[in-house]
Amino acid sequence: MNGRVLRIELRRSVAPWAGALVLTTALAFLYLIPGPWWRGTTEWTAQWTSMSLWTRSVLFYLWPLAVGLGALQGLRDHRSRMSELLTSTPRPARHRAAALAGTTAITLASAFAVLVLVGGVQVLARTGYTHPGWLPVSLVGALSLVAGALLGMGAARALPSVFTPPALAVAAFVFTALLHMSPGRTQTVTADGFAVTEPNRLSLLSPAVQDVREAFVTLSASVHAGQTVWLLAMAATGFALLVAAAPRTRLFALTPLLAGAVVALLVLPSDPRRMFVVDEAAAEPVCDGPVCVTRTQQARLPDLAAPGKEALRLLDGALGGRAPVSVRENTSVVPDGATPRWSAGTVLVDFDDDLVAGAEGDELTRALVAQGLAPGCTPVGWSSFGADQFAQTVAASWVLGDFAPVPARLPDDLRRELDAETRPVWEELKALPRAEQHARIDAMRAAALSCEGDPFEALKGGASR
Repeated sequence: MNGRVLRIELRRSVAPWAGALVLTTALAFLYLIPGPWWRGTTEWTAQWTSMSLWTRSVLFYLWPLAVGLGALQGLRDHRSRMSELLTSTPRPARHRAAALAGTTAITLASAFAVLVLVGGVQVLARTGYTHPGWLPVSLVGALSLVAGALLGMGAARALPSVFTPPALAVAAFVFTALLHMSPGRTQTVTADGFAVTEPNRLSLLSPAVQDVREAFVTLSASVHAGQTVWLLAMAATGFALLVAAAPRTRLFALTPLLAGAVVALLVLPSDPRRMFVVDEAAAEPVCDGPVCVTRTQQARLPDLAAPGKEALRLLDGALGGRAPVSVRENTSVVPDGATPRWSAGTVLVDFDDDLVAGAEGDELTRALVAQGLAPGCTPVGWSSFGADQFAQTVAASWVLGDFAPVPARLPDDLRRELDAETRPVWEELKALPRAEQHARIDAMRAAALSCEGDPFEALKGGASR
């Protein structure tokens, strides 16, 4: 398709409007609707991988939109009542189909590229860690819009009706929604008896990404390969339906879609741990003495280093040889609902944890002391307020010698509750003989590190279970 044909098609088709609609609605969603893409280490403009995954997440509605717009484009000849005239011309049908499909593909891919560019410019200004690993995520996202539009065109050509575009858009939206609900999820029970759901390979047939949990976690190569096969097969079916004239030929045109689905399901991983994997280069530690962060968060190291070293010094003075010897960013990836795993020799830090998020200086030192003594045992992906924070407050106050809540920034009602629960326990602990204080702290720490028992009860002198 030369430039002259492209210009003519752009003037005659809805392709430019389709690209503009995709771009503006995506930007409006990411900028105007508050959500997890606005905050934390996985903010959509904070890291390259997070940016590519969040722009893929909006495909839950962009892809159905592309299918519907493609169907509208596919009805152009039918609306103008030129179908019979065009079939009588010597120009092959595949040439006309290529011009129609190519124009739409270029505009939709360009719109998605601009969306990625808008995010990428902001990421470039905010992080010093640049890598090419995000490119496959975004390329598959652009391919999904093109494939969806082609499928919509072909379906509209095969079923020329004014109701075809909205029906296809709704069907595509239902398809993506179902794949992120019960058909695309497998229910499991954690070791603690919590019922949770995990994605299965069916969910990966959706072009949208559902989970963006860590800045150093990305989609695996097998996911990219399986989704590419599936989307190319979808595009092939759409193009075949565009050029097919006879009902039998249109039936055969469905072969690539069915074959692609089978091959994709064979390629896509079934284990959730092989769907989202740790990017080893992104998770590589960058250290200042005993304090380490991942490469994605290396800009935070100067602010963490001094409080981290001070926290280790305080813990060594309080615990002696049993104290942790390093502070490291937590790079373990466990499914939602699982019990956290802690190390006695390392203070593991999650920058999205309320304990350390927003803390700095002395507040951060206290938070790290609390994390080293009594790491929380709330199941991954859950939130709670209670025994974990109570134990951390008493333990950190015991080491530092003065009472202060952990985390430091709490709403007034939670601060009052924490103070009422913990201050009497701290005063009682201080009044005990030193040996008894250490015994209670050791019992609390054992319960906290193993996530078996109640560390706050141990501090009160009761049973740790």
